[in-house]
Amino acid sequence: MLASGAVDPGLPGVAAAPSPVPARQPGPGHLFRPISADDEEQQPTEIESLCMNCYRNGMTRLLLTEIPFFREIIVSSFSCEHCGWNNTEIQSAGRIQDQGVRYTLTVRAQEDMNREVVKTDSATTRIPELDFEIPAFSQKGGKFKANEEAMAERIDEFIVKLKELKQVASPFTLIIDDPSGNSFVENPYAPRKDDALVITHYNRTLQQEEKLGLQAEEPEEKPEEEDLRNEVLQFNTNCPECNAPAQTNMKLVQIPHFKEVIIMATNCENCGHRTNEVKSGGAVEPLGTRITFYITDPSDMTRDLLKSETCSLEIPELEFELGMAVLGGKFTTLEGILKDIRELVTKNPFTLGDSSSPGQTEKLQEFSQKLDQVLEGNMKAHFVMDDPAGNSYLQNVYAPEDDPEMKVEHYKRTFDQNEELGLNDMKTEGYETGLASQR
Repeated sequence: MLASGAVDPGLPGVAAAPSPVPARQPGPGHLFRPISADDEEQQPTEIESLCMNCYRNGMTRLLLTEIPFFREIIVSSFSCEHCGWNNTEIQSAGRIQDQGVRYTLTVRAQEDMNREVVKTDSATTRIPELDFEIPAFSQKGGKFKANEEAMAERIDEFIVKLKELKQVASPFTLIIDDPSGNSFVENPYAPRKDDALVITHYNRTLQQEEKLGLQAEEPEEKPEEEDLRNEVLQFNTNCPECNAPAQTNMKLVQIPHFKEVIIMATNCENCGHRTNEVKSGGAVEPLGTRITFYITDPSDMTRDLLKSETCSLEIPELEFELGMAVLGGKFTTLEGILKDIRELVTKNPFTLGDSSSPGQTEKLQEFSQKLDQVLEGNMKAHFVMDDPAGNSYLQNVYAPEDDPEMKVEHYKRTFDQNEELGLNDMKTEGYETGLASQR
């Protein structure tokens, strides 16, 4: 509407220039003419409009012009003869630019005060030396009288400093930051470089795009992955003792300085049988792991321990070895696993009753006594965990530093160990070719 209101009916068809070129002389058909005081044909268009101060009719004057080395703009000026209200604004006649622009001008001489400046409504103006800023899209200025003396004094002090800057008593910096890219600070040396003026173009942020009313492309929302670490999953199963329906609880747990494990627990309400099992949440490691821990203090019994199904145990001082798969997978403490070992050995039906020999019974009693001494901290012993799959763990209370009483070794598995783990017949590379030939 603004452009059509400024067209002379007698003019031929109007076409906007693609870019401002100062050397070109405007023809009679150009709507935006380079600003010049000598151009008598460049006259503003007057439109009667409503005054928003007294709600009576005032006069708006529109001037469509072109700034050299910049672009087309619309200068609007409103004045009301009834209440004296007046206001002047500048709007860009072009589109919002692809990038924002920041002008940083260092004012050193009085000649710098004569530069032409275009500040759009979306621009932020700052003068660091005064700690002063005019935010973007701020309210229009108006007259007011400060009632508080403290406020009035600060305003008076600021006006004094502003007048000093106007006289260029000392150098200062003017920064105009416009996300729309339509503000402008004149370079009087154009097309040569201006050492006092730094122009920076930048990509707008999403917040700046929204303030300018642009339809910014929203980033694609990634589907939320289900987090199983904070949930206990339940599924129906049968009790291994009485075969009655039961529920198994399963939870994924992250062990610090190790890996994720899956803890499974079954509780039968019919017969009261309870079982718990721990499985590794990851794959078989490339190397096997052997952990040798020297038990020297009762506090060692509180260390967390993860024994996978493929882990074997050994206590050399007690001449004791426990093969893999015995006791299953467990996540407990060192004290808990030693008590499980004692219960397994002392309550074995093949070592009790009339079928047991006197020598065997004495050895079991001696083993049980020594194991109790280890549990009470009265006997030092080595505790060895050997897991070819590398999925067992004993807590290092000094982590991430090394534990002086713990030795962790990684070794290459033998053929027999790979056979027990089922890895010799497992083909992970080139299996597609084999399947294609079978088909």
